[in-house]
Amino acid sequence: MEPKEILDAAQGKMDKVIAHLVEALAAVRAGKASTNLLNGISVDYYGAPTPVSQVASVTVPDARTVLIQPWEKNMIAPIEKAILVANIGLTPSNNGEHIRLNIPPLTEERRKELVKQIKADAESARVGLRSIRRDAVEAFKKAQKDGMPEDVAKDGEDSAQKLTDKFGKKVDELFAAKEAEIMTV
Repeated sequence: MEPKEILDAAQGKMDKVIAHLVEALAAVRAGKASTNLLNGISVDYYGAPTPVSQVASVTVPDARTVLIQPWEKNMIAPIEKAILVANIGLTPSNNGEHIRLNIPPLTEERRKELVKQIKADAESARVGLRSIRRDAVEAFKKAQKDGMPEDVAKDGEDSAQKLTDKFGKKVDELFAAKEAEIMTV
C-alpha cells in the first residue's frame, strides 16, 4: 500500500467526522429558529415514514418562529403528533392552516447545558480523529513490515499526525463558533 493511499483514506474518514460534527452542531438550537430543527422528524404519510420537509413547506418567518405549512390539510394532526413525539422541547400550535413552533429565549442555565452538549459532541469528534490516526499509523507499521522503507513509513506517520492536528483545529473552530452563538444573548 502506498503512503498516499493510507493518508487519503484517513483524510476521507476525517472529513466524515467533521461533516458529522457540523450536522450535530446544526441540530443544537441556540434560541434561534431554524429549519434544521425538524431534521430527523418523520411523519406517517400514507403508511410510509416521511420527513416533515417532504410533506410541508418549512419556513422561518422571524428569528423566534418556525412555520410549517402542510401541502395537504389532513397532514396537520400527524405533523403535530410527530413533533410532540420527537420531544424537541417545543409545543406546536396550529390554526387549521399551518403549524407554528415558537422558540423561547434560552435561559442562562439552558445555554450552559447546550455548551456541555456541544463540548461532548466536539470531544467525540476528537476521539474519532485520534482513532483514525491510530489506524493510519498501524497501516504504516504494517506496510513497513511488508517492505515499505522505514523513513517513508515514519514520514507517513508524521503526516498522519499533521492531518489529525489540522482536523483537530477545525473541531476547535467549529466548537468555538457554536459556543459563541449559544452564549450570545
